[in-house]
Amino acid sequence: MDNLLSMLPLLSGLTLIIGGVVALVLPHTIRQIWLLAVIAISAWWCWQIDIGTHLTTNFMGVEMILNRATAITKPFALVFHIAAALNVIYGASERLRISTSAAAIYAGAAIAALYAGDFLTLFIYWEATAFASVILVLAGNSAASFRAAMRYLAIQLLSGVLLLSGAAMLYQDSGALTITSLAPDTLAGATLFLAFAIKAAFPLLNGWLHDAYPQASGTGTIVLSAFTTKLAIYMLALCFAGTHILVWIGVVMAISPILLIAVEKDLRRLLTYLLNNQLGFMVIGIGIGSELAMNGVVAHAFASIIYQALLFMGTGAILLRTGTTNIDELGGLARKMPLTMLFTIIGALSITAFPLSSGFATKSLTIAAIGQTQSQLVVALVLLASGTLVYAALKLVLFTFFGDDSNKQVQEAPPPMLVAMALAALLCVGIGIAPAPLYALLPYEINHEIWTLSHLSFDIISTVSIGLVFVFLWRRGWLPPHLDTYPISSDWFYTRFAPPLIAAITRPFYVAWQGGITFGRDAVVRLIMRLENLNARSNISSGGLETGIAAGVILAVLSAILALRYFL
Repeated sequence: MDNLLSMLPLLSGLTLIIGGVVALVLPHTIRQIWLLAVIAISAWWCWQIDIGTHLTTNFMGVEMILNRATAITKPFALVFHIAAALNVIYGASERLRISTSAAAIYAGAAIAALYAGDFLTLFIYWEATAFASVILVLAGNSAASFRAAMRYLAIQLLSGVLLLSGAAMLYQDSGALTITSLAPDTLAGATLFLAFAIKAAFPLLNGWLHDAYPQASGTGTIVLSAFTTKLAIYMLALCFAGTHILVWIGVVMAISPILLIAVEKDLRRLLTYLLNNQLGFMVIGIGIGSELAMNGVVAHAFASIIYQALLFMGTGAILLRTGTTNIDELGGLARKMPLTMLFTIIGALSITAFPLSSGFATKSLTIAAIGQTQSQLVVALVLLASGTLVYAALKLVLFTFFGDDSNKQVQEAPPPMLVAMALAALLCVGIGIAPAPLYALLPYEINHEIWTLSHLSFDIISTVSIGLVFVFLWRRGWLPPHLDTYPISSDWFYTRFAPPLIAAITRPFYVAWQGGITFGRDAVVRLIMRLENLNARSNISSGGLETGIAAGVILAVLSAILALRYFL
């Protein structure tokens, strides 16, 4: 018992999972207090863990590293706890017992995965995040959310299967499962790379994100935005830092949502496109792999989890009070939901990296690393992607709060939601004004100065210029019209063409199998008929021999089929 208690600080993620299970049987108010207490204890335990391996066990001859902290583990673990706590506070006005507990289990599994030192331990928690998070999508409680949840679960399980397959190949090659730097040009490395790529929402693999997140419950979307994709970013940083192809993958991720943002009218789906854009910047930093770039990846992940949660909180409050997140049905909410508007604006400023916001203090590191190491084409594309953020943020704020009044009779968000949004907004402003505490958590020493006149003037002038152009086009009615249907997702290509392609590939095998079955059946029938004829010519009057021979032949054939099924 004493040994178990001494290990608990090293199993903080598992403790949070257990806390989420216990929360299922607690009354609402006690449940919220209980979860906040468990999160606080887990965060404190994680804060005490130094870099190194701290807890291992042996399973069937395989060493499992249950707790290993790297240079980037602590900042990820800290912000995961912050996101979990904000979600508990935000959801205090809702009495969704299963969703609240699932969110805590989801957070605990993600935190435990951060400390996994081997791929088998990682696989266990990787799948736990999938099963816990799908409940949050189902909590959308609609036919669309059910379909999205089933697709989401299938994709997440596919990622897990690839992770386990890659781990098995790695073990076969090296005799170890330790999480370490990998080469994507080996079969094991490529398989693990693909497993992480799915969860990181790489191009052509990101349809599940845009499909599932907008269908989740109002609180569920917030916690979904924090863990799954950022856990994948964490694993890419550990295993594939410096892999140059990631630079171009990240560029595509950052710029590909441009047209979708322009025509999208659902606020939550719009935020998923922004989430994909932000992930692109992090992937670029991982591909560069320099000390400055990796600092930028960690800092940007930390800040983005908070300001994206803030933006999803704002849209969740709007959904609760108006019953819709359709921009065309909103407008004029500034007078009716002024605090929600204020917090949403802070989140929007942060995602655009406006000076004195958290995005400015963190994304600047990645932008500087790109400028130092990449071609002018990459720099230009990254600046284009940054301009898109301004467009999207203005669209979110102006259309929702300052557009034509929708005449909806709405109230301000409930107090728990406002408290959570206020805390997230304070963090966004605090990091922007005084980033030193966050910088102290980064894996490498910061030698880059962000508070330069040229940097400040460029960010302010570019943001204001794009903003003025947007307002001019908006007032003139020259912005692209919103689509009434969900735009084609990037995975349309393989969901559209994969089924006929698979059918074409497998058809020869199917025809051959059916032909073999038909041939075998006809051969058995012919054999039985020949035996019957033989019996008739032999003048054997009793049917016992005939029946016995037929039964024996059938039994032999069935035995052969079963044997083939067993061994093949």
